[in-house]
Amino acid sequence: MEKPTEISSAKMFDGYNKRYKHYSPALGCSMTFHIYFPPSSSPSHKFPVLYWLSGLTCTDENFIAKSGAQRVASSEGVALISPDTSPRGLNVEGESDSWDFGVGAGFYLNATQEKWKNWLMYDYIVKELPLLLSENFPQLDTSRASIFGHSMGGHGALTIYLKNLDKYKSVSAFSPIVNPTNCPWGQKAFTNYLGENKVAWQEYDATCLVSKFNNVSATILIDQGDEDKFLKEQLLPHKFAEACRKVNVPLLVRMQPGYDHSYYFIATFIDDHIRHHAQALNL
Repeated sequence: MEKPTEISSAKMFDGYNKRYKHYSPALGCSMTFHIYFPPSSSPSHKFPVLYWLSGLTCTDENFIAKSGAQRVASSEGVALISPDTSPRGLNVEGESDSWDFGVGAGFYLNATQEKWKNWLMYDYIVKELPLLLSENFPQLDTSRASIFGHSMGGHGALTIYLKNLDKYKSVSAFSPIVNPTNCPWGQKAFTNYLGENKVAWQEYDATCLVSKFNNVSATILIDQGDEDKFLKEQLLPHKFAEACRKVNVPLLVRMQPGYDHSYYFIATFIDDHIRHHAQALNL
């Protein structure tokens, strides 16, 4: 894989937000991602990594600009990795027709339908990006990794974590889509990316997966605003909570009174999530 090119850098809380561009063999296009490097006391120090997966319509920039995660990431010594949410620039017919499918809406799966064959965001996040990071950034220890995300990205974080318990120390999510096979966003995406076979859909549904992959040691943390307009129709946290209870998976769902689906909500509780992961990463 070609070396990523740095395209911007900004100092923050004594560390640096750096943005990179690279060609992705998995996705067949150029991709951008951000890394927040905490301040380092010695050149040989290696930081654990925490991957953030963003929601519908987002790029790699939203989290870095809006979440305020860098303050605690700096003090805890955790590097933040923020990738994009889909391939871009491939000019597939219909890729930008709707905000909840196609560009900016990769759903962190490997599409099986021919038209969307480049939408391999699962492989990009789980395989390609960690390898790229380990080959090009000696200051990162990619063997110590955790993952979290928001909405579609919360769905991505939970499903990726459950299917790769050997690769990630912990997971958390803000207002995740936990049962996509039973909500309009998921059904639209899965029908187009994966086809009509609903058994295939279950491979990307946290509520289905947790019954199979339940050897979970670190508590799963979920924050959900009770004024979130997507709560009842799209997010369905009670379904995931019920599935976790059945197999004794440790889960903490915090319903946060008055909060919506936005980055104002994320920024309010982000410190708890960074500390949750820092604890798991530094054990």
